[in-house]
Amino acid sequence: MNLTEVLRCPEGKTLEFKRDLSSPDGAVKTVVAFANTAGGIVVIGVQDKTRHVVGVPKPREMEERIASLISDSIAPRLVPDLQVLSWRNRSVVAVEVFPSPIRPHHVVREGEARGTYVRVGSTNRRADAALTLELRRVAYGQCFDEQPMPELNSEAIDFRAASESLASSRRLERHDLLSLGLVTRYQGRRVPTVGGILLFSRERLRSFPDAWIQVGRFGGTDRARILDHAELVGYPHVATEQAVTFIREHMRRAAEIGPLRRKDVWELPPEAVREAIVNAVVHSDYSQQGAPIRVALYDNRLEVENPGLLPFGLTVEDITRGLSRLRNRVIGRVFHELNLIEQWGSGIPRMMRACRDAGLPDPAFEEIGFRFRVTLFSIRASRPAFDDLDGRILDLLRDGEGWGTAQLAQVAGISTRAMRSRLARLVERGFVSVVGSGPRDPRRRYYSWRADSRREQTDPGSAT
Repeated sequence: MNLTEVLRCPEGKTLEFKRDLSSPDGAVKTVVAFANTAGGIVVIGVQDKTRHVVGVPKPREMEERIASLISDSIAPRLVPDLQVLSWRNRSVVAVEVFPSPIRPHHVVREGEARGTYVRVGSTNRRADAALTLELRRVAYGQCFDEQPMPELNSEAIDFRAASESLASSRRLERHDLLSLGLVTRYQGRRVPTVGGILLFSRERLRSFPDAWIQVGRFGGTDRARILDHAELVGYPHVATEQAVTFIREHMRRAAEIGPLRRKDVWELPPEAVREAIVNAVVHSDYSQQGAPIRVALYDNRLEVENPGLLPFGLTVEDITRGLSRLRNRVIGRVFHELNLIEQWGSGIPRMMRACRDAGLPDPAFEEIGFRFRVTLFSIRASRPAFDDLDGRILDLLRDGEGWGTAQLAQVAGISTRAMRSRLARLVERGFVSVVGSGPRDPRRRYYSWRADSRREQTDPGSAT
């Protein structure tokens, strides 16, 4: 593990810094949350806000203490990788936690009902009963939409609606309901699955009252003024198309007049809009209750939000690279038959490519509460006001080697004091990271964020 590389990164879904273990409960909850979600690293001996390396006085004793704390405080038992890392004349202890195959883990003192945590952004959140069950299903390789609903019979599936919907790809027979996962065998009889009811049952909202799509067009950049809205309660594939149509009808468009014909240019790429809405329907956690899928169009962006965090084991960085894990196999299989999705994992990269081709910023992907939001920006955010010297400093820092204040000042031809002020502003605005033991550390090094290309496209303070 390269400690300098770790120190350059901000706290987030897979990283947390702790100055010490004076309050061990927080560290234990973080280890539980990492194991239950996507793994991560806890570094003891680094201030969490400034990332100044303060070190730990007796690293081997600290390592043993952490090992005992994790062993005694977490169930089922976890065995993370503990390392003592040296940084100059200081030592820190790094706890690397891997996504667990036997989740859910919980804090023993709090019990499973209240002591199960997941990681959302840079915070630990207590998992409710539905999320704890989802953790257990993931450990067993199960999907919620494959579960049987024995209180209903197979006639609850609207066979005619399923046949007509799939007519373009196949002639549906009764036995196909089983191969598609719309029904399953349960105690000697065929019963509908959760996915079957969600997809093709007239009574679907009785069992899943939040399985619908709410769409709205708002004036301005917040929800203070609503211009139009609709509640789409039909079968998911129908509601998906209706949502896409609603957004298309309310999007602004311009005309480019070419030598032969006029071309309509939409404020948002239609392909990206479709991918965002389809992904929300396919990847929603329908075991959650409380709110539907929401699609909101503003003057400067489109937000598509669905119940459920990212599938456990994945991060935002993973999905932007095309990694995917299907939460709902039955819904995904049927949407694939309906040509609403192509190959697994291609939706997010395709969405990003469509936005870039249109000259727009990359979409933003966020876990908010226990929901997942995709934001498509329709207006290029204003570029932060940099002067030529700021731009030159950022160019120098992109080499990844780390620069000191005096080095930068000498190359730039300004005083060390003036350079220190400029660097402080760039750090505050999120364009530069700093690694050192404190503000007076003469060996502090400055780096450009790895994500600086993304940050240059949008102002960090812009609305999302």
